[in-house]
Amino acid sequence: MAQKLAFRPFRAIQYRILRRFQFRRTFLFALKAGSPLVRSLLASLTLLAVVMAAPAAAQKVALFIDVSKPGPKIDRNLFGQFAEHLGHGVYEGIWVGPDSKIPNTRGIRNDVVAALKAIKVPNVRWPGGCFADEYHWRKGIGPQRTVTLNPNWGGVIEPNTFGTNEFMDFLDQIGAEAYLSVNVGSGTPQEAAEWLEYLTTAQPTTLAKERTANGHPAPYKVAFLGIGNESWDCGGNMTPDYYLSQLKIYSRFVRNFNPAQQDKQQMLKIAVGPGGSESRWTEWTDAIMKAYQNHTWSWDMNGLSMHSYTVVKWPPSYASVGFGENEYAKILTSPLEMTDLVVKHSAIMDKYDPEKKVALVVDEWGGWYAPLPGSNPGFLAQQNSLRDAVLAALNLNIFARHADRVRMANIAQMINVLQAMILTDKEKMVLTPTYYVYKMYVPFQDATFVPATFDAGTFTHDGITLPRIDAIAAKDKAGKLWLAITNVDPNQSAEIEVTLAGMNAKSAAGETLSASKVDSVNTFDAPNSVVPKPFCAKAQDGKLTLKLEPKSVTTIALEQ
Repeated sequence: MAQKLAFRPFRAIQYRILRRFQFRRTFLFALKAGSPLVRSLLASLTLLAVVMAAPAAAQKVALFIDVSKPGPKIDRNLFGQFAEHLGHGVYEGIWVGPDSKIPNTRGIRNDVVAALKAIKVPNVRWPGGCFADEYHWRKGIGPQRTVTLNPNWGGVIEPNTFGTNEFMDFLDQIGAEAYLSVNVGSGTPQEAAEWLEYLTTAQPTTLAKERTANGHPAPYKVAFLGIGNESWDCGGNMTPDYYLSQLKIYSRFVRNFNPAQQDKQQMLKIAVGPGGSESRWTEWTDAIMKAYQNHTWSWDMNGLSMHSYTVVKWPPSYASVGFGENEYAKILTSPLEMTDLVVKHSAIMDKYDPEKKVALVVDEWGGWYAPLPGSNPGFLAQQNSLRDAVLAALNLNIFARHADRVRMANIAQMINVLQAMILTDKEKMVLTPTYYVYKMYVPFQDATFVPATFDAGTFTHDGITLPRIDAIAAKDKAGKLWLAITNVDPNQSAEIEVTLAGMNAKSAAGETLSASKVDSVNTFDAPNSVVPKPFCAKAQDGKLTLKLEPKSVTTIALEQ
């Protein structure tokens, strides 16, 4: 069969060569006549064509891991999610209402809850995004909700049927913590302070009684508080100095009153940080961190946010489906930029915070492509391909390598928007390739980073050169060593020869994610086109060799 498949393109090549030298007729006549010389030549060229058509031999990479030198903890909050009132991210994605025929619990989709529980979502950022700085929480509580507009995302109706209590119920169902973004752009410190009192106080204040009347007598826990969103742009076009004045006020007066969060589980406050590498953003980071260095008892912050999307060309114009290797390579240049951003802003933070008390929180990141044809452009609907799985793995690896400073991240967005985990269409639900990467990386949540060194090699396409291999290692809480290895090359497999210091691995087992094409996707009709499959390897002659497919993400546990 291999010879037949290889012979067809060879005959086409043969035809062009013979035509070029103007002896096609003579050659064909000799072939029909059975000339031994021609038959010999044909056999030799056919063999050459078979060899050329055969898959390229796997390139070898030496991977060295020193198990005796553990690094920082890979905080589970690096695998956080983001749910903004945008498109079908909340309505239809999470919320269908208690009267829906779609199976639900108090209006929240059961299928979505089950899928998110399986990837152990640590936290969810809500209600935005740009939406957060126009969100007024009182419109989303109680039996009568205020119907408003959503001017940021499509100018559609915002029914406010999914509000504070519904969001906290959703978190309880999936087992995640709350990351609330308060309205600094069009709100007031009083409004934000009252929201936190409504949520967290255990004492019988008027707001606590209102929460009880709305069905939740016990105070909620709020783990993270985002003070504004992109305040340098859609959040109010503020200067660093003006934002600092607001940050200090909100940090002082927006308190968490939950008795269980007054000591070890205190709410962490996240300040608005940079959105790029240009001077406007490095100056922003410098201003915020310089103020933090001299902060007094009356205000504080625990994190500085950073936003960075994979767009490559603005406005977003790259297709999310039906693309080739050229677009694949261009999009995957983005992790190189993410590394530069993390390093650049971490260096500024180190200058004022050498003890790394303030986390760098990458709470908006992911692929942002052209809207799907026929969709509302304001809904940011796109497909999710194998390319996005590779993109997710590369970015998660970057965060893990800088886990001493990057201790939280939120991919944009969780459902039906941008680089989503899940896509829904009425009663249907499909899991994306990015979802499966998050599921494969669950063992890395709160694991201890272990240094890994390797020669990444290069993948080059149309003038674009990328590292061909990327890998991280970590020990989970039980002491098991895990590897995550990405083969960026879409055409060539890779052999990874693993050498360990401080451990003798005899075998490896886990999962690998790949597909036939770089733009392979899961659809409602074909939901299993890109799904993980089992992966295993055994040591031979004291060496553990892993054979990885092209364009693949692999996670494995090493056994002694």
